[in-house]
Amino acid sequence: MSQQRNSNLYSIIVPTYNERLNIALIVYLVFKHIPDINFEIIIVDDGSPDGTQDIVKQLQKVYGDDRILLRPRPKKLGLGTAYIHGLKHASGNFVIIMDADLSHHPKYLPQFIKKQMETGASIVTGTRYVTGGGVHGWTLMRKLTSRGANVLAHTLLWPGVSDLTGSFRLYKKSVLEDIISSCVSKGYVFQMEMIVRASRKGYHIEEVPITFVDRVYGSSKLGGSEIVEYLKGLVYLLVTT
Repeated sequence: MSQQRNSNLYSIIVPTYNERLNIALIVYLVFKHIPDINFEIIIVDDGSPDGTQDIVKQLQKVYGDDRILLRPRPKKLGLGTAYIHGLKHASGNFVIIMDADLSHHPKYLPQFIKKQMETGASIVTGTRYVTGGGVHGWTLMRKLTSRGANVLAHTLLWPGVSDLTGSFRLYKKSVLEDIISSCVSKGYVFQMEMIVRASRKGYHIEEVPITFVDRVYGSSKLGGSEIVEYLKGLVYLLVTT
């Protein structure tokens, strides 16, 4: 896919917290897999004490501070607000959101971009729950919990997509700005509210099968409190959408 055929600019927003061991590799892989695409990577770091920002500054020397934008915040302020913060600094007409922990492999980026160009979709979202998708590195209990949460949300909300809680997505910037302004959830529930509200607003959503890989380095930030928040968020969306 060449820039002559694709003149879009893609702003890739990557929230980070203690991702010193992952951030250089994720950046390298983005450059490797979409070398002919015009993009910028916006890293929103929430005051990581492990030196993540120092690594990002080194990456800026390698790739240029016009391609790697460090837009830090003083402390952990939540995933939803990290996207809002990154969006304020996005120059692209498309925005991609992905995790920094290598659970979202940049090898799928060409498929996201191709799908959007072919269909004109407002949103392209990665899904673990169709043929060709899946998870790797999860325990059976975590797989069952994730699948159960997804089935429960589908039964109650009828969102029109197969994977509600995935956070690997491509948006038209104008669509993301519209949806994000009406979302009130924080953290883990934020992704679910985003896609449900997009569906309710009638935006064209397409899916790309992905394999979600459990984080390579570091510890997972998903715990019991996030599961409770998910259930509370489900009830909120059932009432308000």
